[in-house]
Amino acid sequence: MCEEGMHFDYSVMAELNEEPFWGNFSDEDLDFKEQSSLTGVLGAILLLMCFIGMTGNIYTLVVAFGSMAIRSASCLCVYVINLALADLLYLSTIPFVVCTYFAQDWFFGDAGCRFLLSLDLLTMHASIFLLTAMSLERYWAVTRPLKVRIVGNSFKVASLAVWLLSLLLTIPMMVMIQQREGGSHKHICFPTWTPDAFRVYLTVLFGTSILTPGLVLAILYSRLAWNYWISTKTMQPQVTGRMLKQKLFSRIFSIIVAYWACFVPFWAWQLAKLYWSMDLEIGSTAQAYLNFGVTCLTYSNSCINPFLYTLLTKNYREYIHGLQPLNIFIFMDCW
Repeated sequence: MCEEGMHFDYSVMAELNEEPFWGNFSDEDLDFKEQSSLTGVLGAILLLMCFIGMTGNIYTLVVAFGSMAIRSASCLCVYVINLALADLLYLSTIPFVVCTYFAQDWFFGDAGCRFLLSLDLLTMHASIFLLTAMSLERYWAVTRPLKVRIVGNSFKVASLAVWLLSLLLTIPMMVMIQQREGGSHKHICFPTWTPDAFRVYLTVLFGTSILTPGLVLAILYSRLAWNYWISTKTMQPQVTGRMLKQKLFSRIFSIIVAYWACFVPFWAWQLAKLYWSMDLEIGSTAQAYLNFGVTCLTYSNSCINPFLYTLLTKNYREYIHGLQPLNIFIFMDCW
């Protein structure tokens, strides 16, 4: 069944050979009573997260589509809509995860293996790439407002490019996973690559989803901080616009911090098991609980985001309305 492919434990897949892996909550790890209790708690928490996250992100879509009526706010709203859709896609895997946990079997066929176990990689990359694109657009708007102006549907094309790039990075997972029959005639999603090849692939994914975007964002926000510090030392007639702009950037940055806080522990755990599994003096039961924790943490990101998206959209409307009385031509916004 390989739940690890759905933000459970990628590292275990790198160690598979001809023996099927039945997840972190197998009978070898926990006794039946403890396993049933932990599975029940996990299922209840994940289903609650699914309900909260789905409700919040649907509300975000309603708010964002409503804000599209503001012509100059459409750029940011397109990014917010795509971020909310990525969260909804990710949360849609929860029922399949819960079903697999309770049944200890995979009912969704070979296509389910390839699609469902790859969907979290797709949405994870789409989210951080969209946040990076949004931050880059805001950075250009501040540093080169009179030279850089996104026109037409270019920001929509950028969003489409983000999804295509995310899909490209996910294709190897789709190709290398297939359904097989394991013990007791149960079905599993089995990796066909060698452990070394899969280990390299996961390391690349860490670089594309955490390391590289993190470096780009660190550079962008450090330069923006410098830009704002310089601006405070000079006479700025449009104080209101600057303050609203700073508030807008703080909202975007809070979404990025939330992403890192929820996904860095997950990836730290995966890499630790990939490269230092022999040195980890952690019992199987403790590993099961740790895996449970990082799993819930990743899903919690999709529950937190709607609140942050709504605040971001609200602050952006305030920013646009705050500039209009000042008769500022909004070069920095998408038209």
